[in-house]
Order: sequence, then structure tokens, then C-alpha cells
Amino acid sequence: MRSLLLSGIFCGLFAGCTRTDEYPNRPITLTCPWSPGGGTDRVSRQIAYYLEQELNVPVNVINATGGQGVTGHARGLLARPDGYTLAMMTLELNMLHWRGLTDLNWKQCEPLMSLNEDAAALFVRSDSAFTTMKQLEDAVRNRPGELKASGTASLGAWHLALAGWLLSIDRQPTDVVWIPSQGSDPSLQEMMSGGIDIVCCSVPEARSLLDTNQIRCLALMADQRLTQPGLEEYKTLKEQGCDWTLAGWRGLALPKETPVEIQKRLMTALRRIVTGKVERNGQTFPEYMDSEGFDRTWRETKNFAAFMKRSDATFGELLKRDEFQEVRSGPVGPHAFPLLAAAMGACCLVMIGFEQSKQQNTILSASGNRKPKVPVTVIQWIAFFAVPAAATAYALFVDEVGFIPAAAAILLTFALLLRASITAAILLAVIGSAMIYQVFTGLLRVPLPPGWLGW
Repeated sequence: MRSLLLSGIFCGLFAGCTRTDEYPNRPITLTCPWSPGGGTDRVSRQIAYYLEQELNVPVNVINATGGQGVTGHARGLLARPDGYTLAMMTLELNMLHWRGLTDLNWKQCEPLMSLNEDAAALFVRSDSAFTTMKQLEDAVRNRPGELKASGTASLGAWHLALAGWLLSIDRQPTDVVWIPSQGSDPSLQEMMSGGIDIVCCSVPEARSLLDTNQIRCLALMADQRLTQPGLEEYKTLKEQGCDWTLAGWRGLALPKETPVEIQKRLMTALRRIVTGKVERNGQTFPEYMDSEGFDRTWRETKNFAAFMKRSDATFGELLKRDEFQEVRSGPVGPHAFPLLAAAMGACCLVMIGFEQSKQQNTILSASGNRKPKVPVTVIQWIAFFAVPAAATAYALFVDEVGFIPAAAAILLTFALLLRASITAAILLAVIGSAMIYQVFTGLLRVPLPPGWLGW
């Protein structure tokens, strides 16, 4: 039995320990702040697809939505600076801190490369009564507050694009009701179902519905028309008498203080990808972007940083204007409801804990049994706080100690709390943590923290 136990511990501790010193040697995570199906998600998955070819490791896209873009940007830029977390950044990074939603800004990253810039556009369903921008403008003037629009979160890039257009025609941003969403794809689906009247997003994000004539593009918020085949017919706002433009951008970055050697390695790979030197299944990244109607303007590190600095200053001036104060998301921040839900859940658990301990002590007294040396209340409270304590410890220390030791410690603790024997608890902890690690990293290709020793 002892030899079996030692074998289990040995196998568990060294499961996944095949790390070499060369970067990269394990899966990389690319965080996308917007929902699956949208333009940012599609660009993220394509660049990950080509990075796998160049880096010879899996590159997994994680859609970290929520918080109007805060969640995804924070998860990417505040990760451990070891090169195994890449962040897909969007225009919202230049807006969120001006709105007081986060302290995060472009200075808190190591910029790698911008990948594209796409102008905003206004879309309606193909059976909509609006066939021209003049008709839409007249409807806004005659029926302020009746039309509904969407495309992203409140005061996201596309919301700001719509609000800017309204201001340019001497209307208020609130004259069209903005319905927040997690990206262009859910917004387009909502419009197709009749829930909203207008979607503001980029042409590539709406390309599939455009190609099947299910929606109509009324105008581009660009300086000139698109040049891609099949898209030349769409008029700009400038052609229709309105001098307003706005384009969103997407780019890759690393957490601050990521080693320079890692930045250079990734830049070498990205430079080959955006210049068409990497091919997968007979197609290069530029060819994919062209086929989907995406702009493919790219900027390397220094130019990208300078571009973000200019963009940040521009939107700082816009968002501080009195007109845009009216379309802020309100005094309740994005963390208010999750915190309220957590507080209510904690209160419910405390009440349940008190009630159960009271009932069990009553049963013991009624049966004439002696009360245990350790009161039931104390035992229950230890078990009660074990769950949040384990979750907190995992969040604080998993990056340093690694997934396998952290998971093994948690499994061991709970096995002992459930009164398993020491031998069984140790076996469960070692074998269970190793199996979970292998399933996620090997089968599901989801990277888990390796820790000090590469576990």
C-alpha cells in the first residue's frame, strides 16, 4: 500500500512536467473582450490560428465578456507577464478609464501590433422602411426616443459612433435608445428578430447578413468607400451630407513587464503573419482579411503605442463633453450587481448555517446524547468557510505554486473534511489533480498555471 501511495504521489507531482527553457513551450491564451461571432472574435481566432503555425503550441481564444469590455481587457493585460497570455485590445480601451469604469489604460501594456481598423456603419433590416440616411434622419427628428439601436456595450465604440452621428445632425445622443449588448453578433440577431431598429457596427461584422441580403447598409462612417470587391457600393456619411467618421481598431498586447525576449519572439511571428509569409490550408492571414472585408492596416510596437496615445486623447476630449455625460451608463458601476448578488448569497448561507447547527444541537440534546467535545456549530462553521477560503487561496497562489499542487491541497482538505482516511485523501488529491490537469491541458487545450516548477 505504501509503494502504491508513493507511486501515485510521484506520478501526480510530475504530470505535465515536460517544460523546456525555450519560449513558448506550453499553450498560450488569447483573451477576447467580446462575444463569439463578432468581428473581434473572428479576428482573434484567425490570428490565433496562424500563431499556432509559427509558435508550434496551441493558442486558445477565451471570450472574457462583461463589464462593457473591462473584463476581457483586464484579464489579458493584468495577467502574469510570462508571455502565455495575449490580449486582443479594442478601441474601448481608450474609453473605459475616461468613464470611471476602470483604471486600466493603454499605458499598462506592452503593445505588440495593431491588426486592423474598420469604420462604423449603420444597418437596418432589408424589409425596413428606411432605405436612405435621409429617411432615418427624418425619423429621428420627428420621433425622438422611439427608435432602438445596438451594436456593443453602452458607450462602447459603436455606441459612441452612433452618438457622434446624432450630434453631427444637431440631435441629442438620447434621441435613439441604445440597447447594450456583448457585441455586434447578438445585436444583429436581435435586429433580425425585430427587437431593435438599427445596428451600428463594422461592415465585416455584418458581412454574412449583407451577402444574403437580409440587412441593408445605409452609410459608412469613413473618409472614403471600401475597396473590397462587393463592398464598393456602400456610401459614406460624407457623401450624404454629414461630416462624421469613426473607426474601431484591434491589436495585440502583452501584460506590462513581459520580458523583451518574449516580445521579440512574438513580434517576429506576427510580422510574418501580417505580411502573408505564413500559410495554413492554402490561405494567408491577409487573404482571409480581404475575403471577409476586414481592413488590414497594421502598426508595429512604437507606431501602435503612438496611435493608442492619440486615440486616447481624442476620446478623452469627446467623453468629457456635456452631451456625452447624458449617455453614461449611470451612477451604478458594472460591479454593483455581482457584489449585491454575492452579498445576498453570503447572507443566505450564514442563515442556513445557523439554522442547521441549531437543529442538530437540539436533536443531540433531545436524544440524551452527550454533546461532542467540539460543538457542532464549530464543525459546521469550519466546513462552511472552507469553500470561500479554498477559492480565495487558489486565486491568490495558483500562479505561483502551479495548478497541480494547489488543486491537490484543496482536494486533500475537502476529503479530510468529509472524513476520508488519510491514505484515501492523499490518493484522491494526487491522482485527481493530475487527471484534471491532463484533461484540461491535453484534451481540452486549456492552459493551466504551471507554477515555479512548471507543474
